[in-house]
Amino acid sequence: MDHRDIRWVKSSYSGGSGTECVETARLSTRTAVRDSKRPGGPRISFAASTWTEFVGALKNEVL
Repeated sequence: MDHRDIRWVKSSYSGGSGTECVETARLSTRTAVRDSKRPGGPRISFAASTWTEFVGALKNEVL
């Protein structure tokens, strides 16, 4: 996969400036995560199911 074609998405909870965000991208079976301040910097990816479980746990903590 050509990494330039990845569509990165910021959380709807991101601040108005959009400079301090985590961005995610769906890959075929994984979810990639990066720091929006460093789009060319390091990235980490998780199995899609692991990312879904992580986000679900965060939502349970916040609510």
